Amino acid sequence: MKKVVRKLSWACLFVLASHFAKAQNKAVDIPTFEKATQQPNIQILDVRTASEFSTGHLEGALQADYTKKDEFFERIKFLDKEKPVYVYCLSGGRSAAAAKWMRSNGFANVVEMDGGINAWKQSDLPLQGNPTTAQMPVEDFDNAIKQEGYILVDVGATWCPPCRKMEPVVEAWLNTNKQVTLVKVDGGNDTDVMKYLSATKLPTFILFKGGKEVWRQEGIVDTETFDAALKKASK
Repeated sequence: MKKVVRKLSWACLFVLASHFAKAQNKAVDIPTFEKATQQPNIQILDVRTASEFSTGHLEGALQADYTKKDEFFERIKFLDKEKPVYVYCLSGGRSAAAAKWMRSNGFANVVEMDGGINAWKQSDLPLQGNPTTAQMPVEDFDNAIKQEGYILVDVGATWCPPCRKMEPVVEAWLNTNKQVTLVKVDGGNDTDVMKYLSATKLPTFILFKGGKEVWRQEGIVDTETFDAALKKASK
């Protein structure tokens, strides 16, 4: 009899766990999504294009274009699979596909926004971002990198997961290398400067000395690599 009860108990737990998992992995309406994103320790993922993202996005959202598979897979590597991920796109199609892939690849809790940004706007909820922000003029950038000393150019964006991961690394390195000046290029806005630099990936770090490029690397960079680049440039 005890064995039967034990089996029933395990069966009940399995059913409850399955039900909970399904509840945590689905599309939810706008009020539910909006309330959930106010919680601490959650991740918000916008799977639209960078240009769509720049027209307005949720506060704190990271961006990874689902239509560019290399970019998408590279950027979501920096998300925590154990923490909730709230994903959205324009109307729900891309976010559904992205969420399905993420669930199949180890993400424990993925929730989609039903209706996407279109539905969010119809609910009169706020968005971050200003599509009218003026670009950095190439001439201004050129003047900035021609300053005396060393100039580290950081081509990135606040919505780019690896860029956000690099922020404290760059800050700490600059604090110990005061001779280096930082110039930031907004990867979602300063497209003319990015073309000028032939920078196509985020983040991209470029070290200049006397207006000339002496080192470049894309993606995650550790402090030892920055140190080596600066040491080589100083010879």
